[in-house]
Amino acid sequence: MRLLLDTHTLVWWDEGELPGAVTRRIERAETVFVSAVSAWEIAIKSTLGKIVAKVSLEEVLEDYGFLELPVLIRHAEAVKQLPPHHRDPFDRLLVAQANIEELVLVSSDAALKQYNAPIVWD
Repeated sequence: MRLLLDTHTLVWWDEGELPGAVTRRIERAETVFVSAVSAWEIAIKSTLGKIVAKVSLEEVLEDYGFLELPVLIRHAEAVKQLPPHHRDPFDRLLVAQANIEELVLVSSDAALKQYNAPIVWD
């Protein structure tokens, strides 16, 4: 299975705070991607004091062998096709990327399940 980690999933993974089933799913995945969207979200939330970024996202990717998923124009344009179930621009772009790249998004955000995208949290 090819996974895309939601930003909170990545943060909780790095902090060792994920549920066991989610951790095992990530460990067993064929490939795990982290979007540039997550770097953007962490940077913004860090400056607002909502999150403390302990290390750079590049270090996290290297430490765990995750792959970087850049944001492409086709990803951004796909957001306009999504119904307005979720207002968070970061999450909407992650859903679009998961759809286009045929990845399973790992997220605990129940609102994202309204989209026609493969999303898991177990």
